[in-house]
This record gives sequence, structure tokens and C-alpha cells, in this order.
Amino acid sequence: MFEAVAFYLFAFLTIAMFFITVTTSQALYALTALAAGMIFISAFFFILGADFLGAIQIIVYTGAVMALYAFGMMFFDTTRDVKEKQGNKFIIVGLATLAAVLVVVIVAVPMLSENIVALYPVVEGIGNTQEVGIVLFTKYLIPFEVAAIMLLVAMIAGIVLAGKKMDLSLTLMNADEIKETEEKNKKVLS
Repeated sequence: MFEAVAFYLFAFLTIAMFFITVTTSQALYALTALAAGMIFISAFFFILGADFLGAIQIIVYTGAVMALYAFGMMFFDTTRDVKEKQGNKFIIVGLATLAAVLVVVIVAVPMLSENIVALYPVVEGIGNTQEVGIVLFTKYLIPFEVAAIMLLVAMIAGIVLAGKKMDLSLTLMNADEIKETEEKNKKVLS
């Protein structure tokens, strides 16, 4: 009974937070609602007994990814209006519906199948964290390392690109200031 009440409560809160994220025009409200939604998603992991994944959800997504989003938002002017090109709404709705149905089918088919066999059987005496570690560092070691390298490269590229934009804006500001100073000097000498 407790699990059902907790599930519906966190489901409502998660959907509400993501709705606020999508519909608000304020970047700070969107980031805050997105962080809250990700924390509520971690509650599902805790309800299911996957404490390790719940903690990782909070640490990685809510902590690191949201900090990265907030850092990225500092480089954009979120106060100006965005002009969107209006495309064919039927195509957008059709593709979104097709994607949603495809996701539901991909998730539901393995659950309904009777031929599912676990690659790593549950070992008595070890917890959830050890089970995740066994699978992650045996079968999925190479993809795990490749993903880590890709994230590192993306982070470095983002910092380099942000640094170039900042350098360019500082250079342009200095050029404008130089022009203003030259004009003031010409007026004083005249």
C-alpha cells in the first residue's frame, strides 16, 4: 500500500516538475524544476530497492548535469525572445507519437516475453551496489570507459568553445572602446 501511494505521489510530482520545465519562459525556473524532477525520479529507484541507482541519479544527474546546464546557461542571453520557425505541426505530432509508441513497445515487449534469461544470476549475500559493479566492470567495461572518455571530451570542448566566445566578445568590446576613445581624442584635439 505504501509503495502504491509513494509511486503515484512521485509520479504526479515528476510530471508536474517536467511540465513546468517545458512550459516556463524563465531559464532559472526551468533549471530548478528540471532538478526537482530528477530528484523525484530517484525516488522511484529507492522505492524499487535500487539504492545505488537512486543515489547515482541524485549525484550525477541532479548534481553534475544540472550544474553543467546552469554553467551553460550563463553563456546565453535568456532574456531575449526566441523566434521559432513554424514547421508542419502534423509532422511534429506524428513523429512524437511514433517515438512514444516505439519507446513503449521497446520497454513492454521484454517484460511480456517469457524467454528472458538473466545473464548474471542474483548472488545471495551481496547487495545491489555489488551486483551493478559486477555487471558494469565485467561485461560493460569497455562501453563504460568509452562513455567516460566521450563525456570528458565533450566537457573539454564545451570549455574551449565557451572560452573562444568569451575571448571574441572581450575583443569586440575592447575594439568598441578603442573606437570611442579615438573619437573622444579627435574631439578634444579639434
